[in-house]
Amino acid sequence: MLEKNNSETLVELNDVSLKYHTAQGETTALENVSFQIKKGEFIVLVGPSGCGKTTILSLIAGILTPTHGKILFQGSPIDQNTRQQVGYMLQHDHLFPWSNIWNNTRLGLKIQKKDTPEMQSYVDGLLNQYGLSEFKYNFPKQLSGGMRQRAALIRTLALQPSLLLLDEPFSALDYQTRIHVSDDIASIIRGQDKTAILVTHDISEAISLADRIIIFTQRPGKVKMILPISFENAKTVTEKRQSPEFSKYFDCIWKELDYNAEE
Repeated sequence: MLEKNNSETLVELNDVSLKYHTAQGETTALENVSFQIKKGEFIVLVGPSGCGKTTILSLIAGILTPTHGKILFQGSPIDQNTRQQVGYMLQHDHLFPWSNIWNNTRLGLKIQKKDTPEMQSYVDGLLNQYGLSEFKYNFPKQLSGGMRQRAALIRTLALQPSLLLLDEPFSALDYQTRIHVSDDIASIIRGQDKTAILVTHDISEAISLADRIIIFTQRPGKVKMILPISFENAKTVTEKRQSPEFSKYFDCIWKELDYNAEE
């Protein structure tokens, strides 16, 4: 069932299903998925491997088309114009090793022929704001994993998207770096007043970043629960992980992801 509609809704999925065909026959990846995302929200998708989390990002980005149902972006169907308002950040930073950070962060602008002095000034401001200004002429191999992810995010933000799709962007980092970088990236996204959808297998990461967590069943993926997340005092990722509310949310999600209980 869809949540109540309002003027602040950015993305809406209404009874979305996706089927695809293989040599073994027809497979249903998603079934009757419905939810809304409001402007400025940080939404996290969790669920078992293969339940269709990344598929949902591809549908919202317009890379895939649903077999059934509708996906609306600001009240209109996904088209070429709306695709340009969506930024995608993947597990690996995909920075070109032969190009310095200044050129890497302007790659999307160059492709879309928007690399104007005004936009270069905007990117330069982002690099300065998020601690990469002094490294702008360094090459990716000279940066830490966290700095590379910041550069990848700035490259995405350079195109000024309304919506950010984040497909496990921290999973290649070690544990301590992952916590620091996820806090860093979340602060940047909220500071830029962006709407974001994150896919992750890490329950702790989901709780510490999300405004709401959407929990999916095993394939075919269906929405099992939408869990609002709220912390009374904690603000940073580390503070949230140490707060009393954290274990309550963790236990709830762990229970919902108890796959054996459904068999």
